[in-house]
Amino acid sequence: MLNYPKLMLPAVSLAFASLAFAGLAQAALPAANPFAAPSTLPLQYPAFDKIGDADYAPAFDEGMKAQAAEIEKIANNKAAPTFENTIVAMERSGRLLSRVSTVFFSLNGANTNDTLQALDRSLAPKLSAHSDAMLLNPKMYARIKTLYDKRDKLKLDAESKYLLERYHTDYVRAGAKLSAADKEKLKAYNAKLAELQTAFAQNVLKEMNASALVVDTKEELDGMSGAAIAKAAADAKARGLDGKFAIPVVNTTGQAPLSVLKNRTTRERLLAASMARGSRGGDFDNRELVLQLAKLRAERAALLGYASHAAYQLEDQTAKNTGAVNQLLAEFAQPAVRNARREAADIQKVIDAEQKSNGQGGFQLAAHDWQFYADKVSKERYAFDGNELKPYFELNSVFENGVFFAANKVFGLTFKERKDLPVYQADVRVWDVFDADGKQLAIFIGDFYARGNKRGGAWMNAYVGQNKLLGTQPVVANHLNIPKPANGEPTLLTYDEVRTAFHEFGHALHGMFSNVKYPRFSGTRVPRDFVEFPSQVNEMWATWPDILNNYAKHYQTGAPMPKELLDKVLAAQKFNEGHRTTEYLAAAILDQKWHQLSASQVPTDVLAFEAQALKDAGVDFAPVPPRYRSTYFSHVFSGGYSSGYYGYLWAEKLDAESVLWFKENGGLSRKNGDWFRQKLLSKGGTMDAMQMFREFRGRDAKVEPLLERRGLTD
Repeated sequence: MLNYPKLMLPAVSLAFASLAFAGLAQAALPAANPFAAPSTLPLQYPAFDKIGDADYAPAFDEGMKAQAAEIEKIANNKAAPTFENTIVAMERSGRLLSRVSTVFFSLNGANTNDTLQALDRSLAPKLSAHSDAMLLNPKMYARIKTLYDKRDKLKLDAESKYLLERYHTDYVRAGAKLSAADKEKLKAYNAKLAELQTAFAQNVLKEMNASALVVDTKEELDGMSGAAIAKAAADAKARGLDGKFAIPVVNTTGQAPLSVLKNRTTRERLLAASMARGSRGGDFDNRELVLQLAKLRAERAALLGYASHAAYQLEDQTAKNTGAVNQLLAEFAQPAVRNARREAADIQKVIDAEQKSNGQGGFQLAAHDWQFYADKVSKERYAFDGNELKPYFELNSVFENGVFFAANKVFGLTFKERKDLPVYQADVRVWDVFDADGKQLAIFIGDFYARGNKRGGAWMNAYVGQNKLLGTQPVVANHLNIPKPANGEPTLLTYDEVRTAFHEFGHALHGMFSNVKYPRFSGTRVPRDFVEFPSQVNEMWATWPDILNNYAKHYQTGAPMPKELLDKVLAAQKFNEGHRTTEYLAAAILDQKWHQLSASQVPTDVLAFEAQALKDAGVDFAPVPPRYRSTYFSHVFSGGYSSGYYGYLWAEKLDAESVLWFKENGGLSRKNGDWFRQKLLSKGGTMDAMQMFREFRGRDAKVEPLLERRGLTD
């Protein structure tokens, strides 16, 4: 399965995010506060060793005050509006708020605690109000509109003209044209939504940490490795359940142990615990929050003149409207479920054969059986299982000889690990990144291991974004959730974790190669349904023979992965694609179903609505539940992906075309890498995203390469 990442952004309004990442003003903050001035470390790398929990709140307060004063000064400037005194001035505003926001929201996801979570709850409505005060300022909008109306006469370069157009769009979409009374309604909606989204996210994290399947005996965990069973015993002991065994429930609906647990009752209980998250009563129940969020988003969209929240969101994406998204999802639903049913039939044969051979089968395939028996089908069909791969996927080798090696071969980058910069957690690592000419390009931070105070999934974020206006270079981080082995044991990755490592580094490259003038366009500041595209392209190098042969070596002997095993891996890539595509589509369809509702259509029963929505879309295949159910779907109810979860498939359509382009043009080469960098990775959000793709590919994307990749063609 793909580990769909979440690209992390601060909780400042996305429409106004650029203002929270730029600026020059100094605020009345004590010099001892580490956010009072830019970091003096290389590339303004954060001084993690000097930052304490108590430093954030005053820095946020002063940062918002300073930026509000800067915006007021711009809005009330008696001089006629010019591009420099209005648009560029806004790009320069909010430097202090930028510094504290980037660190706080990054660490609240990667290394949180009760203090940070409490601050997050209190900040959500404050930051919403701060954003609204700027976006709904009538004097500011008047200045922007004056410039916008004569934009063709201002003799601006292409990036500057596009910046002006984007500011105008941001203000209009944020409600700048509303009446004063409606602006007050909008502010109330935004504040309440920020509060509810934060509550949803914290419920998911807290329940994830509190949830575990607890069993009494080792026998119930038959199939798990000795190390995994020992860890389950330690996890139970840490919960005050000495002598028992606990398997934490994490992130997606599917749980990794389901692929190895032989005891069917244990599998059933584990999946049931996963799917019940957020819907079983108690402190972490998210059902009411889902309903409130759906209704408030719909009401806000109506206030802004849109038929639904999805219609509002999609207007500013490359998809543009709900019809295009619905068509994409519908195109895949029937072939995906058809393929999943074929896969289910193959699995059922294995279950039935077991009854004849050892009397253990004889039941109808259920969702909790799929991963366990899909592995058996894979072993039978391709004569290998995923555990055979792990000894060849040692963490250091994957990154240094795989991820970094590919970046060197394709783009000419080199990496040098450094130990002198402070980190926020002992396992975090840091590298200097040098361009092909030997000059430093960026700093890369790797946070690879799972922790109880780290949210699930995988993501990239930028602590410092590149832009020429302020003269900054990138400091970017990748966050994974690889289980940390016992002391002295190697970190051996699954194939999915390897793909995720390459994927997230694709986001990092997008940030590091940014070559833009303005903060608003830096790095990954592109439409949500486009942002996953470059990172998905980078996955291609994980199995490219020259790259894989360089990193896939046995951690003990150094022997390369046998060619026959690699051939089996490549042959098996389309295996289980029906399941993978169907579970993803089910989640993406739920996202659209919730957010294409009007306020009056929002139901009263979350789970009943969910079941009907899946049935109506033709993806209600019981052995394949949604990758996320509504009550723990953080991407769309708290993570900024509302109405946007389809974007992974939308981006993969572009990705499949791009991989085809690389292959058509000779594959692994600096020439190809430099073209991809020049035409796409370096441009950030400086132009229409689909035009950017066309300039790289030479034409629009077709769907056939993606259907072929996923094994969904007849």
